[in-house]
Amino acid sequence: MPFFEGLSIDDPKVIILDIGAAYTKCGLAGETGPRCIIPSHVKNARRSEIVNIWDYSSVGELYENLKDLLYTLIFRHLLVTPKDRRVVVVESLLCPSEFRETLAKVLFKHYEVGSVLFAPSHLVALLTLGTNFGLVVDVGFQETVVVPVYEGIPIMKGWQSIPLAGKAIQSRIKSQLLEHGTVSTAEQQHQAVSGLKETITDEVLEDIKVRCCFITEYSRGQQIQEVTMRGGHANKLPPPPPDTDYPLDDGSVLNVSGRIREHSGEVLFEQDNEETSIATLLLDSLVQCPLDTRKPLASNVLVMGGTAMMPGFYHRLQLELSNLLKKPVYANQLGVKQFRFHKAPAKENYTAWLGGSLIGAVETLPLKSLSRDVYLQRGKLPDWCCVDSDFLTDEKSHKP
Repeated sequence: MPFFEGLSIDDPKVIILDIGAAYTKCGLAGETGPRCIIPSHVKNARRSEIVNIWDYSSVGELYENLKDLLYTLIFRHLLVTPKDRRVVVVESLLCPSEFRETLAKVLFKHYEVGSVLFAPSHLVALLTLGTNFGLVVDVGFQETVVVPVYEGIPIMKGWQSIPLAGKAIQSRIKSQLLEHGTVSTAEQQHQAVSGLKETITDEVLEDIKVRCCFITEYSRGQQIQEVTMRGGHANKLPPPPPDTDYPLDDGSVLNVSGRIREHSGEVLFEQDNEETSIATLLLDSLVQCPLDTRKPLASNVLVMGGTAMMPGFYHRLQLELSNLLKKPVYANQLGVKQFRFHKAPAKENYTAWLGGSLIGAVETLPLKSLSRDVYLQRGKLPDWCCVDSDFLTDEKSHKP
């Protein structure tokens, strides 16, 4: 039986929206990928500049920014009419309440959508694997979040987060470029310390991170950390990979050294003063979980987020976990010998969106969504962890 047999072509499809810290993914339910992935930036009328959607000074400014962003998504990329359509919003566990409240206000009052479902990204991401339990690791732009999910319920006691992700890598690249980077022109080559600050924008840093940088192997990473963090001898540093040239818009060429290419990704695995890194985050999350759930969770690890797409990330993370499991602090508490990683049927940067696309295609979506009539009547949103069917139903339909 074909997958789409019995579905009416005239029925409007559900809009799937995932507003990330760096990029926004948008598309229609039932599709295998978003129709557009654009930066989460809008032109702010008050500042007369391009700003990130998450950088706002007031709720009123956020309302205007979201209104402009949704206009671009709906009318320029999706080319659909939002009135009376259903919308699924894939949100992070750390999404501020005022952001989701403002987003609902824009959707219901300005664009007059029919209903909205706020779906936690860590839950819908597991739908892409066809399972309801696993350890979800979201390596995004602002932070890395680890959420254990068992039988479709997040274990909030095991929730862990650390501000190490794509933004930290870009900050490391910028500091190293300002210290060691050089720019060559047709006339001369000079040290780029003063004039390079205006040239190295966030877009350039992200492009350098994607095109030039990688996560080095475990043994080399340990040698780099021994020298840079623990005061080891510089002669113990392994030979760096080859340098690469990055062309700038003004015609000059920025030299990205092999040291920058290899060392910038180490910020994800360098243990701070509290001995915390992305690898220890997974182990600390399992320690807080019930004993009978640890082994199943360790056998179902799902990694998502754009930063996880860096070359060498999976291999390095597995070796970091294998060596940390040998330490007494974890070996005595965890009955886990290895971690097994699942590969989602999508790229890591839109795995959560694909889960939202699956949610938007099921027949039970109207039962879990908040309708516009109920929202206008109650004037507030239910919290994601206590969605009650009574809250989503109009009070007039209940008998006294």
